[in-house]
Order: sequence, then C-alpha cells, then structure tokens
Amino acid sequence: MNTLKLCGLVVLLNPIACLPVLPATAPQSSREIPSTTPPLLAVQQKDEKEKRVRNVGVAEFEQLRADKKNVVLEVRTSQEFAAGHIPGAINLDVNSAEFEQKAAALDKSRSYLVHCAAGVRSARACDKMSKLDFSKLYNLEGGFKAWEKAGHKAER
Repeated sequence: MNTLKLCGLVVLLNPIACLPVLPATAPQSSREIPSTTPPLLAVQQKDEKEKRVRNVGVAEFEQLRADKKNVVLEVRTSQEFAAGHIPGAINLDVNSAEFEQKAAALDKSRSYLVHCAAGVRSARACDKMSKLDFSKLYNLEGGFKAWEKAGHKAER
C-alpha cells in the first residue's frame, strides 16, 4: 500500500492523528483537542426519532386522551394493569417476548399515548415502536404514578 493511501486511512480511522503537535508551552486553549460531532446520518436519525416520540406531562396527556381517536397504551404487566389502570387503556407488556410482534399489528396511522408506572418502560416501548415505524407516540412523563398523583382515578 502506498504512503498516501496509508496516511488517508490513518486520518479516517483516527482524525486526531492529523492535528498538529503543539509544545507544552503553547496556551492551553490551543492544545485542547476539538470535540468531534456525530456523523450527519446519526443526527438525522436522532432528529427523526425525536419527531416520532414526544414526552408529555399529565395535563397534556389528558388533553390528548380526550380525543377518542388516540389510543392509550399501557405497557406495564397484566398484574399491574389489573390492579388499576387509566380508563380506556389497552395493555401490552413491553417486557413480554411478543411485544414487538403485537405492537407491529397495531394501526401505525393512530396516535399512541404510552405509559407505564413511572416512565422508564414506556420510554423503552416508544423507542421500540418508533423502530417499527410508528410516527405519533406520546410518552407520559412520570407514568401512571404521576397521573394518579395529579388526582385522576384509576379503573379497576
């Protein structure tokens, strides 16, 4: 391999290798390694995901829930669901082996108001659903606990 190709490969694999070496006496700011930015594709993918999933508080969740075209999706276990849930919610356990298969069968043109107990599992469910090409996902921040704390009554 000729030297030019090898040098180009080094720069691609380690862009810092092409930075000039400065003496220790140079001002600190000129010796700092510049931060690297993520590739454009990663930024575009992140932006696309952020467009698909929106975190909402209890008040906005309730406004969205008032529109009966939106689907309230509970991603806790069936036992948690049976103990109390948001009225009208459908249950699909994010931890079940069939989650992706069952989620893929849902209508992708609908908006989904996703929640769990505290917001962690619902964020994971929204991530999985966005990868399945769902485009309108709303994650309830603080989950079912925040919803109850705001004074709303669960259905049993």
